[in-house]
Amino acid sequence: MNYQNILVDNSQAIAQVTINRPEKLNALNKATIEELNHAFTTLNADSSIKVIILTGSGEKAFVAGADISEFASFSVSEGAQLAAQGQALLFDFVQNMTTPVIAAINGFALGGGLELAMASHLRIASDNAKMGLPETSLGVIPGYGGTQRLAQLIGKGRAMELVMTAGMIDAQTALNYGLVNHVVPQEELLTLANSIATKIVKNSSVAIGYAIGAINANFQDGVNGYQVEIDNFGTCFGTEDFKEGTTAFLEKRKPVFPGK
Repeated sequence: MNYQNILVDNSQAIAQVTINRPEKLNALNKATIEELNHAFTTLNADSSIKVIILTGSGEKAFVAGADISEFASFSVSEGAQLAAQGQALLFDFVQNMTTPVIAAINGFALGGGLELAMASHLRIASDNAKMGLPETSLGVIPGYGGTQRLAQLIGKGRAMELVMTAGMIDAQTALNYGLVNHVVPQEELLTLANSIATKIVKNSSVAIGYAIGAINANFQDGVNGYQVEIDNFGTCFGTEDFKEGTTAFLEKRKPVFPGK
């Protein structure tokens, strides 16, 4: 696929996906969501890719929201379809990928931008980052999983306040709330993202995929996360990575995981 709105560098085990609409502060439109779905689908299927870093182009924004001009005239049914398709194509898809996604938040992460960061498995932010869900100021609510993931990450009370006030929080507040894992100067953001990714790459990609599924299960209605953990734990015993990891430990050497 010839991408018009994103850049993809997958020349090594750590891939980088950059949303590249700086003139729109990297706002998400339909075409960008479709391109991201294609890129993530391709990278997730590539066994040589162990981690994906997601960021925005420029120094102002990760993603400054959705492209409002695309849906300002939508009907009730069209609005519901927009949210359902967006969640299926991108936000739920990213959350449930077996390849870890690190969101490197390099500026504004608002609305759909924050929702995309929250769907990622880890979040780090530059010290100039601002985050929020301002949808209620437009007469609508977050529709890409924001009401659910924000409450899961920072608690119900704080999520209620942030959504109802349509306010923004700075990077340090996001760190204090547990919304992001780390805050660094902007020039160090991708360096830190790659440092974390490098640590992840050393471990079993197969086990990491099962761990993601087990952790996510805790937040799914009607799913027993403990049982998913038990099942995934047992499944690991049949993998080549388990054989290599345990053999390497007993032989007192570093493992070389085949990713199978």
